[in-house]
Amino acid sequence: MPEGDTVWRTARQLDRALSGAPLARCDLRVPKLATVDLAGRGVLETVARGKHLLTRFEGGLTLHSHLRMDGAWRVYAPGRRWSGGPGHQIRAVLATAAHSAVGYRLPVLELLRTADEGGAVGHLGPDLLGPDWDEAEALSRLLADPARPVAEALLDQRNLAGIGNVYAAELCFLGRVTPWLPIGEVPSPRRLTALAKKLLEVNKARTLRVTTGDVRAGRNLWVYGRAGKPCPRCGTTVRTWVPGPSTTRRVAYWCPGCQAGPPPPSL
Repeated sequence: MPEGDTVWRTARQLDRALSGAPLARCDLRVPKLATVDLAGRGVLETVARGKHLLTRFEGGLTLHSHLRMDGAWRVYAPGRRWSGGPGHQIRAVLATAAHSAVGYRLPVLELLRTADEGGAVGHLGPDLLGPDWDEAEALSRLLADPARPVAEALLDQRNLAGIGNVYAAELCFLGRVTPWLPIGEVPSPRRLTALAKKLLEVNKARTLRVTTGDVRAGRNLWVYGRAGKPCPRCGTTVRTWVPGPSTTRRVAYWCPGCQAGPPPPSL
């Protein structure tokens, strides 16, 4: 699932391509929106709220989309071949005279009144890349359930919005705790929220996500995706844990040499 920085870049791309112009074409290819046509309406803006995208139009309407695991928005200039996937995977086309924004494999696509956006995103915690970021509120939400594993608490978008599996793994490494340590036992939970904010901010404008300070591919992350490889810090083999099919928890990565705390439940 895309991290908050990826969604922020997508919102920025859509905003630059569409905002300030009327739609020349609108094609929403999901059954409940099949008869909707927004052509002629001006596009006001596209913003990110955590991992959600909100494209706002004149007349008080908002197109809400979410990428989840496989979704993507692609922007094309006139005459350029669309290359985001086969045609049957296209769920939305929003086109002005200057650009076409094509949504592929979008699992969430709904049209809302702009005044009702809270029904789609009101449950989210403070947005790490949004104007509503409130570290104290995020920390309060994280610590409301002190027995919850730290990675699980960080991934819960109701606590703070924007962290995905990559950042959860990297933050646990940087905090020197395993993903299963209860959040209430983390030595400095405020450091985690500060690091989360810093990492998303520095990565939001670049496509190669970097948490190590080394921008070379393959050296840009501490533990995520490095199972079986030596830890860049101590040389211990990075381990991974794949949860069973009955759980919604995600694959975890950690370094037993650098991170203190309990192992995964199955070990």
